[in-house]
Amino acid sequence: MKIEFDRRADLIYVRFDPRSQEVTNRRVSQDIVLDVGQGEKIVGIEIMNASKKVDLAQLQPVNFEIVG
Repeated sequence: MKIEFDRRADLIYVRFDPRSQEVTNRRVSQDIVLDVGQGEKIVGIEIMNASKKVDLAQLQPVNFEIVG
C-alpha cells in the first residue's frame, strides 16, 4: 500500500495494487473516488479536501509521500 498527499490539490491517494492497469473511477461521495480495476477490485481511493477529513499525523507508517 502506498499513500500520497498532494498539498497543492489537498488530495490523498491510497494505492492498494502497485501494478499498472486500466481502472474505472467511481465517485462514492462528493470527495471520495474509488479506482476499480481488474476483477472489480478496488485499486485505489482518492480523498479530496483531505486536510479537512484526515489527520496525516495519525496515519500508520506505510510508504507515505508528500508531493507538491
